Amino acid sequence: MNATSDKSWPMTQEEVLALFRSTGALLHGHFVLRSGLHSRDFFQCALVLQHTVIARRLCVALAERVKHLPCDAVISPALGGIIAGQEVAAALGKRHIFVEKDEGRLVLRRGFEITMGEQFVIVEDVVTRGGRVAETVEIVRSKGGLISAVAVLVDRSGGQRPDFGCPFVSLVQITSETFEPDALPPDLAAIPATKPGSR
Repeated sequence: MNATSDKSWPMTQEEVLALFRSTGALLHGHFVLRSGLHSRDFFQCALVLQHTVIARRLCVALAERVKHLPCDAVISPALGGIIAGQEVAAALGKRHIFVEKDEGRLVLRRGFEITMGEQFVIVEDVVTRGGRVAETVEIVRSKGGLISAVAVLVDRSGGQRPDFGCPFVSLVQITSETFEPDALPPDLAAIPATKPGSR
């Protein structure tokens, strides 16, 4: 059965958050995010996506939100977006490629190609400032590709993400306080920081 046609797949934000909590993927403490900001909360998507049935359910729900848009392929920033991107692409019946770090910047490698006019959905796990998504947008457009949408599991930007110039959808939209390293509140400053995310 095509999962995207199963009426049980649409999910509420609370259902998604419940899956993050039940798999230990919503962490509380003192964390340094990929953006360099500090936070009391961290969405460790790898912990929820390691469960393949849950990963498929989440990503099919995300695919539902973009399936009405033109899409030739899905592209994700590595490492965090790869599993979600692969699952969303499978739900849409499209190919999936990814960009990865090389000397501090995201690049297209491994023989992946973007053709002129090809329409992409960008899939990412979590967005705070949206830097990796913005880099991915730049890569696609520099190759002549088009961006139909950005789709993420968790938008924790609090509305502070960039305007990517296309529709933006997420399963979770949450405002989580973040702090610059030199402006930590006393409670966070008193706790050692950890960096659980990929870089």
